Amino acid sequence: MMLASPRLQSGASLIEVMVSVLILSVGLLGVAAMQATALKNSQSALERSQAVIESYAILDAIRANAEAGRNGAYTRGMTCAAPSGANLVDGDIGRWITSMKNSLGASACGAINCVAATRTCQITVRWDDGRGTAGSTAQEIVTVGRI
Repeated sequence: MMLASPRLQSGASLIEVMVSVLILSVGLLGVAAMQATALKNSQSALERSQAVIESYAILDAIRANAEAGRNGAYTRGMTCAAPSGANLVDGDIGRWITSMKNSLGASACGAINCVAATRTCQITVRWDDGRGTAGSTAQEIVTVGRI
């Protein structure tokens, strides 16, 4: 029986296989890191969209009660606590703050500044965007609308 010489033998050595597995595992770790970043940014984009929706919701409530809006009844500084008043304005603002906290988290706060002379209201929504990758965790959306 005749054996083939080592020069005629072919195939992958164990070292070649190990290097291939190492390169593949580094590539898969990179893909997993990109997926985690994409999920963080997706959550941050969702929260920004929710903040815009919330600002338009209170603007619609002010438009529904335009007389009070023009008289400055809705004007509030930055607040994180829902008002406890029993009138329509406090009820609207209370529902708005509660809705923001439900959709943006417990750190959500809002401010309303209505100007009678221009018949406009500036709505500011602030929340903690700690899941995003923008660096700073504080995010703020400002919306201006006519009443």
